Parts: sequence; C-alpha cells; structure tokens
Amino acid sequence: MLKFKSLKKTTRTAVTSYGIILVAFAIMFPLQQFGLLSNAMAGQLVPICTYIVMAISLNLTVGVLGELSLGHAGFMSVGAFCGAITSSALQEVIPAAPLRLLVAIIIGGIFAGIAGLLVGIPVLRLRGDYLAIVTLAFGEIIRNIINCLYVGVDKRGLHISMKDIASLGMENGRVIINGPQGAVGITRISTFASGIVLILFTLFIVLNLMNSRTGRAITAIRDNRIAAESVGISITKYKLTAFITSSVLAGMAGALYAMNFSTVAAKKFDFNTSILILVFVVLGGMGNITGSIIATTILYMVPEILREFSDYRMLIYAIVLILVMLFTNSAKAKLFRERVFDFVLRRKKNEEEEGVKND
Repeated sequence: MLKFKSLKKTTRTAVTSYGIILVAFAIMFPLQQFGLLSNAMAGQLVPICTYIVMAISLNLTVGVLGELSLGHAGFMSVGAFCGAITSSALQEVIPAAPLRLLVAIIIGGIFAGIAGLLVGIPVLRLRGDYLAIVTLAFGEIIRNIINCLYVGVDKRGLHISMKDIASLGMENGRVIINGPQGAVGITRISTFASGIVLILFTLFIVLNLMNSRTGRAITAIRDNRIAAESVGISITKYKLTAFITSSVLAGMAGALYAMNFSTVAAKKFDFNTSILILVFVVLGGMGNITGSIIATTILYMVPEILREFSDYRMLIYAIVLILVMLFTNSAKAKLFRERVFDFVLRRKKNEEEEGVKND
C-alpha cells in the first residue's frame, strides 16, 4: 500500500480504475456463467456497464472540460438507434453476433460523434446555464425526431420515412424503427464481456486524453479560460475535442444498451436519463474517473435492491443520494476518511517493520 501511494496520481487513478473493472469481471463473469446470479441481477450487468461508460464520458465534459451538458442522453439515443439499424440491416451479411455487435457499436459511435460536432460548433460558444439549456433542447429534439422516424429493410436496402410504415414502400421487408414504439425486433447480442471491453476502451481513451498535452490544455481552459487563450491555446479546438470524444463514447454505450433489449423506445433517452447520468458524475466527483465507476455501480443497483420496498424504494433512494452527497462534500467527512486512511497506512507500516525485525 505504501508503494502504491508513492506512485504518481495519474498512475494510481489508472491502476485503481482498471483494477476495479477487472476484479468485478473476475467475480461476476463466473457467477453468471454458472447460473449463480438471479435473473434480475444478470439482466442488470449490461445496463450497469452502459451507464459506467456514460458517466465516464460525461465526466470528460462536465468534470474535465468544466461545461454543464444536459443532453448526454441525446448522444446515447443516436448511438442506440444507429446501432440497432446497423445490426438489423447486417444480420444476414454478418451472422457472427460478436462481429456484428462491434460494427454496430462503431457505427453508433461515429454517428453520435457527427451529432456532437454539429451541436458542438454553435453550442460551445456558450457557457454556463446557456450551454445547459441548449444541450437539453438538443436531447429533446433528437427524441422527438426518433418518435417520428420509420425505418425498414428489405432486399433493396434501407427505407426511411417520417410519415408511417406504409410510406416505406418495402417488398417483404421488416420494420426496424416503428415511430413512437422505437426500435423493434432487435436481436439481443450484447453481453457482459462486451460491456467490460467497452468500459476498458473508454478508460483507455479518457485517461490517456486527460494525461496528454490535449488534456492539460482542456484542464487549463476549465481553470482559467482567459489565461489559456492568452498563451495560444485554441479554445474552440480543445472544447470540441473533449465534446466530440464524449459524444462518441456515449453513442457507443447507446449501441451496447440497445443490443441488450428486443425493443427500445425513444422515451427511454429523455431529460431524466441525462439528469441521472449527471447525478452519477456529481456524486462520484467532478473529474474523478474512479469515483464515477463506483458511484454509478452503487446508485444504479440501489433501486433494484430496494425493489421489495415497493412504493418507498424511491424515497429511500433519494435519502441515500442526500447522505452520499453530504458525506462526499463535508469537510469533516473528508477529514475522517483521511484519518482512517492514515491509520491503515501506519498499521501496515508497523506490521512490515515488525516482520523485518522478526526475520
């Protein structure tokens, strides 16, 4: 533990983040394979992985860049429906489920990145509350567009309409997106292993970006925009870099999420989902990637654990949120955690010294 503490902060963060994910996989994957998990718990594994990726990616915008975005679920929905269309259209061309899932995730990320670019160019000129309102509006616009979207596929390819199914003009084809019903007839190909791989990929991208020259420039913009601009840092360039990277990762998470269900409606990606992800980021700590992983896992599972309490579970959940917020932001709580950590370190050091003397 002493050696771990002597490592650089960036190295400690990377080791801790990767370690938590790998340990969780080493524990949960065998339990899932041998059927030792309940159906409810097994069904939550992929969504938990999805929301961890969403929290990490949003932390890049909110925590590292310092801009408040309330439309992150919009990028998730772009990735989800583009991924669903890709997977359904390539079902006969690419019969191998893992390869088709990979292609769907990549396509979902690309289209979400394009959406991030189109939104980011005008929006990132704004700051604070104005940026939050515009990103919120973007999320709602995307959701309403998808509610009016009809997509089908037949031997001639994809058919798209904003009117109804009949106007698709298909010949013995099948519907992929059916307006307000969302994506229907999806083949469920997402797995817990693929979710873990996506989390590791997200950690690799975000941690390396944060520790790079680009990441330091982004942090400088967050800390003091005027000072950063005065030394030649391009504000627009680096803000777009963070925003688009965050959008791509959110789109990839959305594709993974969509492939875990047979039907996905646009109403799932509303304002409440964006707020939920923001809660994970805030409670995990702004710019704290490890905290985002832990907070997302715990807070996502709490409502499921409390499901037996029926009507009172959301009340208990709200109380838990308040207590966690107080504990993580209270000066006395931080001092208590530091004292506990120092006590453990001293005890470990004493045990090692006694071991050396005995030898």
